[in-house]
Amino acid sequence: MSIKQQDTIYFAGGCLWGVQEFLKHLPGVISTEAGRANGKNDNTQGEYDGYAECVKVIFSTKEVSLNELFGFFFEIIDPYSVNKQGDDVGPKYRTAIYSKSQDHLKVASNYISQRSDADKIVVGVELLTNYVPSDPEHQDRLTNHPDDYCHIPLELLHKYKS
Repeated sequence: MSIKQQDTIYFAGGCLWGVQEFLKHLPGVISTEAGRANGKNDNTQGEYDGYAECVKVIFSTKEVSLNELFGFFFEIIDPYSVNKQGDDVGPKYRTAIYSKSQDHLKVASNYISQRSDADKIVVGVELLTNYVPSDPEHQDRLTNHPDDYCHIPLELLHKYKS
């Protein structure tokens, strides 16, 4: 029986530009992609359809655990804020952890429940039912346009960048 060496999880933490820029530099992260989670459409055209801005993260299970990824994620979000991160306001900026794996969701729920501030945390833990990649101009946005707005403080945004 072989052990899976890479896996995928999705993080929604406000504007996806900063979330992607932060996550892609973490140890064990293989790749990231900006996208939309759990909307009703299969494309990015049209009005807001209930999605959350998110980042798809493919990671090495040998180099980083889910709990470590959750810890990194909690460094860059306000886990007590509903539908708001920094100056970005609205349901598409909600915080959540999404996965297609029920096991991942159990680990995420357990991670949150073990925190001393668990009773105040409003980060969703949800099954990923629909994912749509963002348009090309949103991929690696802060790498390509480093002066664009980001709700994550610059020193934190580049904390793990080598």
